[in-house]
Amino acid sequence: MSIELKNITYTYSPGTAYEIHALKDINLEIPDGQFIGVIGHTGSGKSTLIQHLNALIRPTSGSVLYNGEDVWEEKYDRRKLRSQVGLVFQYPEHQLFESDVLSDVCFGPMNQGMSREEAEAEAKKALLQVGFKEKNFSKSPFELSGGQKKRVAIAGVLAMNPKILILDEPTAGLDPKGRDEILDQISELHKARGITIILVSHSMEDVAKYVERLIVVNRGQIAFDDTPREVFSHYQELEAMGLAAPQITYIMHALKQKGLKVDPNATTVEEARDDILRALKEAGSPLLKGGNEK
Repeated sequence: MSIELKNITYTYSPGTAYEIHALKDINLEIPDGQFIGVIGHTGSGKSTLIQHLNALIRPTSGSVLYNGEDVWEEKYDRRKLRSQVGLVFQYPEHQLFESDVLSDVCFGPMNQGMSREEAEAEAKKALLQVGFKEKNFSKSPFELSGGQKKRVAIAGVLAMNPKILILDEPTAGLDPKGRDEILDQISELHKARGITIILVSHSMEDVAKYVERLIVVNRGQIAFDDTPREVFSHYQELEAMGLAAPQITYIMHALKQKGLKVDPNATTVEEARDDILRALKEAGSPLLKGGNEK
């Protein structure tokens, strides 16, 4: 087991007129190697939750354990923790500050004690892994597009070889092509490195496609924690929380109501396509006659 939250409560401005209970008695286990999605409406507590995972926020009560050790014990090395549990914020410009891209990505590894040469090797490897072109290594981070900045920010964390990578809305503000490219590369990183990925996203389609486990945060509590397929089967309850299911789930429910024997809980386009073709074939639909299955 990698991270465990035990009875975590977090209160902003306690004892004042502005007191807000952002998290309420959260219990959560995150084993090694999972690809996890976290969703919740604005103000649900999801950003506060992820900042507890690498000790950026100290809980008001409860314990955060990393590999069985309480990260808020007096002698615990939280600096080392943050190199192993890397967090990429939604706005990458907050994490970029060096004069050129390569130096920026080298900063973390050199802070870990690597030589410049060793850090450059890790930085170059990380940049290439996130699809950042070598010809741009010498550019200022502030000359980059939004998508390029996000890649550099992710590479800056990857270069430290974290065991866990937390991404807060990594595709916010990107066009569909850029969004798919970054998420495909994150998925490849998960497969290649075997690290735990925690993806915070507002896109139901993205979490349905990429994650194996989906955590729904609502009013500071965990409302659901299951596979995307199971979570999105509760789409009406999600709607009451200000969320939704992927669009394809609504289409499948509509088709079922029209009498086509499809699985209404399909969550990706690929699942839906295969299931619709199966249902049409079983129904003897003329749409599939004459070699139109393809």
